[in-house]
Amino acid sequence: MMPPAKTSANPFKVERKRRGLKIESVEQGSAAAAVGLQPGDLLTAIGGTPVRDVIDYYFLLGTAEPVLTVRRGEQEFDVSVKDEGGPGLGVSFAEPFDRIHRCTNRCLFCFVDQQPPGLRQSLNFKDDDYRLSFWEGNFITLTNCTVKDLHRIVSQRLSPLYVSVHTTNLELRARIMGNPRAAKIGEQLRTLAAGGITMHTQVVLCPGLNDGEELTRTVNDLAGLYPAVRSVAIVPVGLTRHRQGLYPLRPVSPAGAARVLEQVAGWQRQYRQGCGSRIIFAADEFYLRAGKAVPPAKEYEGFPQLENGVGLVRRFLDAWKQVEKRLPSRIPPRRAVLVTGALARAVLGPVVARLNLVEGMQVTLLPVANRFFGTTVTVAGLLTGRDIRAALKKSLKGLPQPDLVVVPATALKDRHVFLDDTTCSDLAAAVGCPVIPAAEPRELVAALGVKLERRTLNRYDGVTV
Repeated sequence: MMPPAKTSANPFKVERKRRGLKIESVEQGSAAAAVGLQPGDLLTAIGGTPVRDVIDYYFLLGTAEPVLTVRRGEQEFDVSVKDEGGPGLGVSFAEPFDRIHRCTNRCLFCFVDQQPPGLRQSLNFKDDDYRLSFWEGNFITLTNCTVKDLHRIVSQRLSPLYVSVHTTNLELRARIMGNPRAAKIGEQLRTLAAGGITMHTQVVLCPGLNDGEELTRTVNDLAGLYPAVRSVAIVPVGLTRHRQGLYPLRPVSPAGAARVLEQVAGWQRQYRQGCGSRIIFAADEFYLRAGKAVPPAKEYEGFPQLENGVGLVRRFLDAWKQVEKRLPSRIPPRRAVLVTGALARAVLGPVVARLNLVEGMQVTLLPVANRFFGTTVTVAGLLTGRDIRAALKKSLKGLPQPDLVVVPATALKDRHVFLDDTTCSDLAAAVGCPVIPAAEPRELVAALGVKLERRTLNRYDGVTV
């Protein structure tokens, strides 16, 4: 039973009007349900300490039997809840965080500033929130982090964090990011390192700005903070055709990509010998632009920056090897189109060629030029529905209707909506066949209607795929 409501003289009363976590749902049979917590209740404090966000919630639940301060309408009461050791008490929250911290930088290469008008509002929102870095793996710049924020990060062990450094030349960093506070990055990184916080960092490489000797300086400075700085990803700047009035940047050329890979290989040898880790990793785009093979999986050391495009190609190729072994020799006739970005042609070409050796299978690879952002944007994840639709209509003109179209799941929000708000259903209606997203080899062959053959493994074959 929930204790009777009581009038509170709690000193956090004013804060409760703007702080706290609103309960969205309560799991049946949970500890929260046992004490009568309900959807709509506002959790404002645990053990007398205000709850600002979901991080505070989990951190403060570390007490043996936490006392929750709850507000329901105009009533306020405390309730003691016994944590059974699971993740939380069986509640979910409507808004895990209060106001998200916006980015206040004016980076010369900011991709959001290069977007065309008319995109949904969420795509134009630039967050720079250390809580989201810990919670979701978002990259942050630390330019809006106060001393109090750094203290919270260290005291609550918000680790790992993902930090956009770009350069450790403090004057250059302030210039590149359009923010004088960017020059504090050195002391901020040292504070976090001294506090035991693990960091994964990135450098967005802009030819003529932070490459060459500047990149060498940055890499050496960051590697000097190992093992706190666990990885440094170097990624090429992304430039769209919507750069009117912006700083004149140029993309990484194939020759420039090859030079970066040579640098990275040298640093990896150096740091692996001195630290036991390669530390420095190049994004997949460098290998594809330079026409080089991506490294084997072991050289990615557990893929610490997979979501940053570092090692995705290797993971795909290794997964494909396992799927390829189990392809059948024939299937009922099926005609399909596999859509991708221009950059992935070299990766998916051999995959499609092997699929077409299966009797009954006819797959056409369709690399789509990005007209929406500009043809210099070549990754599949930034394709729009309208560009795919135009490319399909052009490529299919005069040809038999395909049975389905497979599109990259990375280009979709919730596996359904493209960046331009075109949906898979819209695209399917336009081309006259089902449109199915796929992210990895198993999904691809499943979308194509291919049933993989079972493999009989003996005790020496290792793990079943």
